[in-house]
Amino acid sequence: MKTGLQIPSFTWPGGDEAIGPTLARIARSADDAGFDSIWVMDHFFQIRGVGRPEEPMLEGWTTLGYLAASTSRARLGLMVGGVHYRAPGLWAKAATTLDVLSGGRAWLGIGAAWNQDESNGLGFPFPPLAERFEMLEDTLRVVHAMWQGDRGSEAAFEGRHVRATRLLNAPQAISRPHPPVMIGGGGERKTLRLVAQYGDACNVFGSPTVIAHKYEVLREHCEAVGRNPDEIERSTLQGVRLSLGGGDGESPAQVVDRFGELWDAGAEHVIFSARDVWDPRVMEVLARDVLPGLRAL
Repeated sequence: MKTGLQIPSFTWPGGDEAIGPTLARIARSADDAGFDSIWVMDHFFQIRGVGRPEEPMLEGWTTLGYLAASTSRARLGLMVGGVHYRAPGLWAKAATTLDVLSGGRAWLGIGAAWNQDESNGLGFPFPPLAERFEMLEDTLRVVHAMWQGDRGSEAAFEGRHVRATRLLNAPQAISRPHPPVMIGGGGERKTLRLVAQYGDACNVFGSPTVIAHKYEVLREHCEAVGRNPDEIERSTLQGVRLSLGGGDGESPAQVVDRFGELWDAGAEHVIFSARDVWDPRVMEVLARDVLPGLRAL
């Protein structure tokens, strides 16, 4: 089983001045521990379920560049990018830049997005969901065209919402055949169809029963478009709250058992959203008592 670490919060001891050093320490520790991937959210306000909107939130691509300089082996990505925040060509260019500067370690994580409050708050247009899905498909087509050959595509592109005359991409991404594309969300009619057609990974949420069903739906979409479903990495984002010093939460053995059930359900890459990851004890326990058990699956 592959393992990833999502860092969803920057509300840490020491205030704003400590965010940079603490983030670098967490990333280095995760890299040294052997996490296969490190992720940050693509939000501008903190999201419900994690904290208050006023809590610190960093812009995603800038943060990934910082993480690239703080790590040496883990792949890096957004979990996942909101399609309407950036133009399609910029999605490809940003992911390519990260891939080149990190030595071939970029993911392109992208989805149809949902947080209307932050879009309204900062003045981002927030089209209806159906239109955002059209934008997502345009973007996926553009990034694949820009990752063709040595410098992208010379052909003009016209989609539902995008017109481009020259999809030049220089330098080209180091990852071959291109940085892997993760399409986030478990929508069975649209999202998983786009995964089957354009994605290298999906990311779904829920219990073993729920994710097994989602993976089966994905397999059916792959059959419909003539694609081998084994080409698509099956990932799932899962919250983890470790019990430290006898407090509330799960023991390492319980985490391994729970993630083992996800493996049995078809998950290949489980991404931890670990509570209080700023606490060095959390990474110590994950590295010593959790990751070795998961690597054995």
